[in-house]
Amino acid sequence: MRNEGDLQRIEPVAPRGQPPEAVARMILAGFNRHYSLFRYSAQRAKALFESGDWHGIQQLSRERIEYYDTRVRECAIMLGQALRGSTPGQTAADTALTPEQLEFWQAAKTCYIALLASHLQPECAETFFNSVSCRILHRNYFNNDFLFVRPAIATDYIDGSLTTYRSYYPLTEGLLPCLVRLVADFGLAAPYHDLPDDARRLAHKGLRHLRNVLPRGLGKRLAADCQIQVLNTLFFRNKGAYIVGRLINQTAIHPFAIALLHTPSGHIQLDALLHTSDDLSTLFSFTRAYFLVDMEAPAAYVDFLSSLFPRKPKAEIYTTLGLQKQGKTLFYRDFLHHLGHSRDAFDHAPGIQGMVMTVFTLPSYPYVFKLIRDRIAKDGMDAPTVRQKYQLVKKHDRVGRMADTWEYSLVALPRQRFSPQLLDSLRREVPSLIEETDDLIVFKHVYIERRMTPLNIFLASASDSALEAAVRQYGQAIRELAAANIFPGDMLYKNFGVTRLGRVVFYDYDEIQRMTEMQFRRIPPAPNEEAEMSGEPWYPVGPNDVFPEEFAHFLLGDARVRAAFLKHHAPLLQAQWWQDCRTRASQGRIEDIFPYDPSRRLHFQAAASSPDAVKHPL
Repeated sequence: MRNEGDLQRIEPVAPRGQPPEAVARMILAGFNRHYSLFRYSAQRAKALFESGDWHGIQQLSRERIEYYDTRVRECAIMLGQALRGSTPGQTAADTALTPEQLEFWQAAKTCYIALLASHLQPECAETFFNSVSCRILHRNYFNNDFLFVRPAIATDYIDGSLTTYRSYYPLTEGLLPCLVRLVADFGLAAPYHDLPDDARRLAHKGLRHLRNVLPRGLGKRLAADCQIQVLNTLFFRNKGAYIVGRLINQTAIHPFAIALLHTPSGHIQLDALLHTSDDLSTLFSFTRAYFLVDMEAPAAYVDFLSSLFPRKPKAEIYTTLGLQKQGKTLFYRDFLHHLGHSRDAFDHAPGIQGMVMTVFTLPSYPYVFKLIRDRIAKDGMDAPTVRQKYQLVKKHDRVGRMADTWEYSLVALPRQRFSPQLLDSLRREVPSLIEETDDLIVFKHVYIERRMTPLNIFLASASDSALEAAVRQYGQAIRELAAANIFPGDMLYKNFGVTRLGRVVFYDYDEIQRMTEMQFRRIPPAPNEEAEMSGEPWYPVGPNDVFPEEFAHFLLGDARVRAAFLKHHAPLLQAQWWQDCRTRASQGRIEDIFPYDPSRRLHFQAAASSPDAVKHPL
């Protein structure tokens, strides 16, 4: 399994004049360049937040996604030219490596390991080595002799030149002075609105939460060893910055994050206290854009974050920190481990099979595998278009309503783990994407995504209260996507999923478009009764025309669903609502869509949670 960008390779290289150590140093230099630019982007994010440049932060987030593949391509080309003068664009030969080449690449990996002995990002540097090598070596050599299928350098207790987190002792210096100093130590170059008052609100909300969770045996008090630990740098995303930390009391860990926002006057204000594992899991969700955070030793940050939400895989933590390639590496290792310790078979994923993607899953593993069909039964839709849509989602602000995906090429899975029905289906639907050997099924291109309960399946068996909550979430998802300049296109319930925390998330991207590309229209009155009864429209329809009045016909056939939808989201059936939203998007407005419930806010006003507002519990 390798990164999706590694579809073209140069010829297998031979050691002509370059010792293995020089090759190892060249690859590590490529990684160091990548990571220095990665860190610089987070440092730029701090300045952009201080100045309130929200468009600049979103642009930076989009650009950073390209950094890794760009550096890998640069390094592979330089390496090929240095070793044998190959030119860009050559594809790999299918012949086996010579014994001399085998020995050379094994030696290069050994030299690379030695160079990582004191490196502060060794796990990410190993992944970079894999990415470069996969552009040079044939798939037959994707094993631990030539790649880092298993990690070689331990990252336990690794730390940078500055400690990963700072510690504060509220019982020694007092809780309020401690909180003021904790926030001020981040050194933001912008004034606070009223930091002492915010600290008082923060302390009040935090202590009220602690009174509910501290054991009765301690008298509901903080113990003598109580300390607050916060990660050394802020987490930036969109219009927010976050302090992430934990309170340790009698060895118990209480996670928290403090949200910072700009006020309309340009001052900084502490906006919210997130104080449960679910709060933190939502903040770091796979449905949101990646954070911009300056980490000298990323493994130390990931270890710290794992203590705050232990149910979240480290692969997803690395990904949400913007290190999505490292997340893919960890996912692959976890997946291989799971395959070795399970016996169930890959089979079709539950739900209605779509016209664009074939989706299968391993029931014992919480992910789905999505393949683009060879023959797509939609006019104007082909594989390059689908991949373009998925890339749009990768770079766009997902506002907590679109699932992130990992994209891979050359995924080899054990043939005996596939059900006969699934194998027959794959041969029929995606023959160009699979290779079969005696013991493997190799997928040339695949998307891997968190498995969710399809909304149509959830609604079919939901109680009245659960159905109303899900329909309200569904409508809110559409509202927030529209506010982020995304029109879902196909809004059928089968294209949405329900997460563990009950949020409704969109995951079918082949028909999405930007709101600004659409024309939302009312259906004009019929000129006569005959036209009204006709099966054909009596009005012209352009390729990007949308008539929201029609949504009711294919979304609200179920009486319970209809009642819940009209109760909470009737404006979504009106063209005017969509036109107003499109106008705001065309003006470049970035709406306030917060990744936390209004009840967590320090300055919360009940009226702010109107269901018709974008500023809704997120």
